[in-house]
Amino acid sequence: MSEQTLTARTWQGPSAPERLAILRQARAIAIVGASTNPARASYFVSTYLLSSAPYEVYFVNPRATTILGQPAYASLADLPVVPDIVDVFRRDADLPGVAREAVEVGAKALWLQLGSWNEEAAAIAEAGGLDVVMDRCVKIEHARFHGGLHLAGFNTGEITSRKQRVSARR
Repeated sequence: MSEQTLTARTWQGPSAPERLAILRQARAIAIVGASTNPARASYFVSTYLLSSAPYEVYFVNPRATTILGQPAYASLADLPVVPDIVDVFRRDADLPGVAREAVEVGAKALWLQLGSWNEEAAAIAEAGGLDVVMDRCVKIEHARFHGGLHLAGFNTGEITSRKQRVSARR
């Protein structure tokens, strides 16, 4: 565990309506730490955003040339647009640097994925005028706000108020 993980969380994130507003106002999302590996969370989130969300998606990975058939860029500064949301899949130690880069390019929001919590990065981004979301997944939040998320993480297509029961198999 990192030292950041062991310290108490004092930063307060945006409410659900504020997160919805961030997502609704966004047009372009840059995924920093995007991977070509289908087993990685960034790959799964990327496929969702490309197929089920209304965003222009840009990939930032200095070791890749393409991801999911789209160009990959070495840095946020190399993108052809200013991203509204910088969605980050990087180690804790890298987060303050990514926050600085997001501020430098003029992004509107820094979004740290599930398990990512770095108050230094949040302070850098907020001082630069960015909205900050930490320890939340863009895919999960988008699906939740647009009716596509069931407790199990997918849309069952069934509307019911009954609690599902697990039957014992013999």
